[in-house]
Amino acid sequence: MMVNWNFNSCVQVLNGEIELLKKISIGQTKVQQAVVNRDWADFDTKTGEVNRIGAEFSLLEDERIELFSALDPAGSSETKPFYALVSKLSLDESRELSRLYRELKTETSKIRAFNETFLTWVTEAKNMASSYLEAVCPARGGKLYTNKGRKVSQDLRSMVINNSL
Repeated sequence: MMVNWNFNSCVQVLNGEIELLKKISIGQTKVQQAVVNRDWADFDTKTGEVNRIGAEFSLLEDERIELFSALDPAGSSETKPFYALVSKLSLDESRELSRLYRELKTETSKIRAFNETFLTWVTEAKNMASSYLEAVCPARGGKLYTNKGRKVSQDLRSMVINNSL
């Protein structure tokens, strides 16, 4: 479905995307806190909230693509750079949309950096736990066992160490 160009709708969609990205950022911080505190129920709740907001963002993203497709009747708006599309607008409209687009990209970059940092932290924590187990129990040969003596995967997703001997 082809929509007509509407500057105010574009401003509203971009502002909506920016606000949702800010909410996602706050939610990701809460997810990280839940992991650090090992509060897995809270982790599931916060992850669900972030996923819900992400779904809302996806809908707005589709709406934004549809709105900007009205600027390029040839149908190549998805491959055309944003600034090439807004260059056809008046100076004031172009400046406002460019400002909002830069803010959207900044928020996206913040979330990407947070995700990469958090993933690195989780990976390092898993590596440290593996190294610790290897140093404390070298005889196990890099293998993990259940309390019943069965061999288990070494992915360290959930592990409990019984220190009571």
